[in-house]
Amino acid sequence: MDYFAQQLINGLVLGSIYGLIAIGYTMVYGIVGMINFAHGDVFMIGGFIALITFLILVSLGLTAIPVILLVVLLVSMAITALYGWTIERIAYRPLRHSFRLAPMLSAIGMSFVLTNYSQVAQGARVKPIPPFITGGYTLHESADGFVIQLSNIQIMVVLTTIVLLGIFTWLVSRTRLGRDMRACEQDQTMAALLGVNVDRTISMTFVIGAALAAVAGLMYLLYYGLVDFFMGFVAGIKAFTAAVLGGIGSLPGAMLGGLAIGLIETFWSAYFSVEYKDVAAFSILIVVLIFMPTGLLGRPEVEKV
Repeated sequence: MDYFAQQLINGLVLGSIYGLIAIGYTMVYGIVGMINFAHGDVFMIGGFIALITFLILVSLGLTAIPVILLVVLLVSMAITALYGWTIERIAYRPLRHSFRLAPMLSAIGMSFVLTNYSQVAQGARVKPIPPFITGGYTLHESADGFVIQLSNIQIMVVLTTIVLLGIFTWLVSRTRLGRDMRACEQDQTMAALLGVNVDRTISMTFVIGAALAAVAGLMYLLYYGLVDFFMGFVAGIKAFTAAVLGGIGSLPGAMLGGLAIGLIETFWSAYFSVEYKDVAAFSILIVVLIFMPTGLLGRPEVEKV
């Protein structure tokens, strides 16, 4: 049970990172009806911006960890949000009323552009950083010496995810922007006739999704201590899988799917073979979609007539 509890903690932390990325996928799909395949690479960009900002602050002699974390978080969210806004204006908005495959192909192309841009700008090698947040708590020590540990960075990742999910839920359900987003999700034409600025609402959706991806990139950097130009592809596929598993278009479903994928990968790696953790995750996705085609919390799509 001690080993199980430790893997449960690890899986929840990994699933929190996947969930933050998956929210961006499900937001864009819910409003625009397309999959933003470049979103995983926006997460990677956020990780690189966090690393560069961290190195600049340290080189300037700043040593207060809370101040460094706050500045890195704000800078990475702001610049990554600008990336999200630019991507929407350049790659998606001109193709919004084209045939359905055109935005998807543009998204895939933008993903390759961001990946190779990062490879050229930062190099192909993994960029590590020393442990930034250390320490933790010993929850239990068994008779055979196995220790259940909860590190400070794990606490930070989970708490950050919970706080951001709460803020974003409030944003969608209680604010004018949230009402505009829900109106565009139901019918963009009718929303425009009622005074909703559809273009601005869609742009803000991309901006918010990119900002959440930046937070996930920072959490990934702090938790694993490294970034590389290819991490966005792998994490993006996992997060997209999480969004589909939870129910594409459902925000709680995206977080639930992220936690499920994180737990599946962690437990499979711990008890079986780490080489086949992806096989296990996607196999469970297939089984779930066979019996629940809209995902765990997804709603069946009602055709408008």
